[in-house]
Amino acid sequence: MLSITKSMALHGLEGFLIDVQVDISSGMPSWDVVGLPDVSVKESKERVRTAIKNSGYELFSRKIVVNLAPANIKKEGSIFDLPIAVGILKSLEVITQNQNDDILMIGELSLNGSLNPINGALPICIEAKKQGIKKIILPKQNEKEASIIDGMEILGASDLNDVVQYLNGNTKIENITTNWEDCLKLGKEKILDFADVKGQESVKRAVEIAAAGRT
Repeated sequence: MLSITKSMALHGLEGFLIDVQVDISSGMPSWDVVGLPDVSVKESKERVRTAIKNSGYELFSRKIVVNLAPANIKKEGSIFDLPIAVGILKSLEVITQNQNDDILMIGELSLNGSLNPINGALPICIEAKKQGIKKIILPKQNEKEASIIDGMEILGASDLNDVVQYLNGNTKIENITTNWEDCLKLGKEKILDFADVKGQESVKRAVEIAAAGRT
C-alpha cells in the first residue's frame, strides 16, 4: 500500500516541499530510501525501524521503499525520520484517518520513539507558510520557536505515539501561539546596560574584550 506524507527540505533559508512516499509490499524483506538522500537520511531506516518497534507497533518483514520526491533536490539531516515512520504506519493501516495529507511533519526519532529537537525549525515553518501549509507537527522542544509564526497550527509532539494517536483522532495536541511583540518587550526588559553598572571597571573591561574576541 502506498502512502504520502508531507515534509520539507531546507537549503540555506529556502525550503522545498517534499512528498515522503512509502510503499510496502510482499517479497524479500528489504528497505530502500531513494530520491537523492544523504548519508544521514539513509541511516534513518535503523532509527525508524527501532522507534516503531519500541513504540509498540509490529513491523513485519516486508519490502519497504521510501521515495523522497522530487528526486532532483538533495535531502539532508534526520528531520525525515518522523514523516518516514508515519508513512510506514499509514501503509500498514495503523494510521487510518485520511484527512491528514495536508499536515507537514519534521522530526528526528530516538530509538525509544521519542522526538529529538531539530535545527532549522523556524525557517522551515516560515517557508512552509509561504507555500500554503497551515499545520505542522514537529518535536515539542521546537514548538516555542515555531509558534511565533502567525496563521499556522504548531503542534509539538513528544514521541511517535503522540503523533499516531493525534492522526487517528484519539487525542489532541495543543496549538501553541506566541505573541512576537510580547517577546520583544520581554527581551528589552532583560537587557543589561553596562552604563548602569557602577564600578567594577576591570570586570567590565574583561567582558568587553571577551565579547570582541580579543586577547
